[in-house]
Amino acid sequence: MTSHFVADTAALTGRSLRHIVRSVDTIITTVLTPVAMMVMFVYVFGGAIDTGSEAYVNYLLPGILLITVASGVAYTAFRIFMDLKSGIFERFQSMPIARSGVLWAHVLTSLVANLVSLVIVAGVALLMGFRSSAGVLDWLAVVGILFLFTLALTWIAVIPGLSAATVEGAGAFAYPLIFLPFVSSAFVPTQTMPGPVRWFAENQPVTSIVDTIRNLFAQQPVGDDIWNALAWCVGILVVAYVFAVAAYRRKIA
Repeated sequence: MTSHFVADTAALTGRSLRHIVRSVDTIITTVLTPVAMMVMFVYVFGGAIDTGSEAYVNYLLPGILLITVASGVAYTAFRIFMDLKSGIFERFQSMPIARSGVLWAHVLTSLVANLVSLVIVAGVALLMGFRSSAGVLDWLAVVGILFLFTLALTWIAVIPGLSAATVEGAGAFAYPLIFLPFVSSAFVPTQTMPGPVRWFAENQPVTSIVDTIRNLFAQQPVGDDIWNALAWCVGILVVAYVFAVAAYRRKIA
């Protein structure tokens, strides 16, 4: 049964990836927004933001990476919605393949597509002057956190992809996710924010994730931030997975 699931999921993932390769504008659109934000903040606003001795592009990049993921998972919801409306889900269910393979194929496709987007954005950051003293273990920790974050947001994306009434509604869920880093430590230190805003910024998931990645890049102590970041990612992942699977079962019942 396990080998049957793996083979079916691999075949369906290959199908989804081929669709992305044939539509390169999807990846271009996904990275365009975060790259434009990075250019604007570094070259327009960066000089007015005090981050101490740290280059602003170094300070900014962790938040931009999270925005890249949030932009990318919107297309996951879009692809699921389009497959659902085209009847391809029902067609696959009538074939002798693992029923959950269809859903996992979209999830794995999201992970691959977002990885490509993150590499492109990081490459642009290098051209803009980003430098890191992180060692191999630090980079592996960064990759692991981004993987968990992407997986968590992907399962969130599955829910509107399966339940939205319109294609616009399927992708609209990503707007709050893209906005959330703006009320965090991603762009400016939280100490500069007024009381209630600062409290929210310091107690929402993006800040702990951003601070952890930033400290890993700089080889600085991560303290409790890394445990808070992992707890947020795993917690969101578990809750989103449960609701996504429930929505999927309602659709294919």
